[in-house]
Amino acid sequence: MGEDAESPKINHTFLRDYVTEADVISTVEFNQTGDLLATGDKGGRVVIFQRETEEVGETGDSGEYNVYSTFQSHEPDFDYLKSLEIEEKINKIRWLPQQNAAHFLLSTNDKTIKLWKVSERDKRPEGYNLKDEEGRLKDIATITSLQVPVLKPTDLMVEVRPRRVFSNGHTYHVNSISVNSDGETYLSADDLRINMWHLGITDRSFNIVDIKPANMEDLTEVITSAEFHPHHCHLFVYSSSKGTLRLCDMRASALCDKHTKQFEEPEDPGSRSFFSEIISSVSDVKFSHSGRYLLTRDYLTAKVWDLNMDKGPVETYQVHEYLRSKLCSLYENDCIFDKFECVWNCSDSVIMTGAYNSFFRMFDRETGRGVTLEAWRESSKPRAVLRTRRVYTGGKRRRGDVGVDSLDFTKKILHMAWHPSENIIAIAATNNLYIFQDRVNPETQA
Repeated sequence: MGEDAESPKINHTFLRDYVTEADVISTVEFNQTGDLLATGDKGGRVVIFQRETEEVGETGDSGEYNVYSTFQSHEPDFDYLKSLEIEEKINKIRWLPQQNAAHFLLSTNDKTIKLWKVSERDKRPEGYNLKDEEGRLKDIATITSLQVPVLKPTDLMVEVRPRRVFSNGHTYHVNSISVNSDGETYLSADDLRINMWHLGITDRSFNIVDIKPANMEDLTEVITSAEFHPHHCHLFVYSSSKGTLRLCDMRASALCDKHTKQFEEPEDPGSRSFFSEIISSVSDVKFSHSGRYLLTRDYLTAKVWDLNMDKGPVETYQVHEYLRSKLCSLYENDCIFDKFECVWNCSDSVIMTGAYNSFFRMFDRETGRGVTLEAWRESSKPRAVLRTRRVYTGGKRRRGDVGVDSLDFTKKILHMAWHPSENIIAIAATNNLYIFQDRVNPETQA
């Protein structure tokens, strides 16, 4: 079989025509059912896509995602105490478990977290006793009879309203939010502290991790990401710029400065260089759906850790090892500080993460083999074939191979999400959102 037959195919693609800094997508997140997909951008906007409820056809399509609602989540602000501008960029979006017909989501910029309610209205009340048809109050003296108001059908409207604003909880930039499995609390993390909030209380939070030293000159690491365990409400993990993971148990202590377990890979002294600490910084950490494993991403690799084995990762996947020889130039253009995300598929059998040149990588955990795919406009038509790609690093060069020196480092795949129960992925490529559906069962290629 050829490459095309082994490749995932596109279900739907959403493209924006004009590239501005405000349009660059900064976060992507499916809700718990996968029927809604939310994106946030650097302009502070949140766009929600809804999956159309269609029958699965002969081609394997099971409904496209179309724009459901768009709203402005955050506006630019200014910290007058520190004389710093606060960007409106959406850093993270997290959906709350659905309890009724309405949907709730949390969105955050660098400082302020907001809880939004997304609901539908397809009926409107008519026949008020004290108001006329235009909503103006009637003169009570003119009311001679009473009537029962009725609900009449109207065009469907999607309403998005802010329900809570959680502010003044962080001195430094918020990099993570994670909803607890108890459905009542969530955590937010910045560079030096992690706070736990109750969804119904906005004026106070509980500090559960604080790594700020008494003297800032003694600072050796910062918090880069944090997440609650998917099943145990007392467990959470956070990663650091030193490449370490710390698992904390809130049953042991209210302040979790002392971790329960620390996961760290021993460094080879012979391979240490100027860039070692930079490329070992963990940019993202995710619990597996089962809660047994952790997936992390540093600059060059993705790693899987077993919660029962803290001596080192059980799996290591080279994402773009060919860039190791380019670290000096990547440091000069600041690309070495890019923060790539990583995600699990619905069965925890495949992991996915991003790269440069609009490439993203998938790794099959059973075979250890990986495939490189490209999100680009030429393959953006519905039901088009998504071709596999290969970066040429030596040996026999095949047609279609891309040389390392030809990679476009401005086209980076940083943000992505995987449907919670199906092989549907959402890829953010600058200002474009690609949604791919795997209609065949491809074997990954080396």
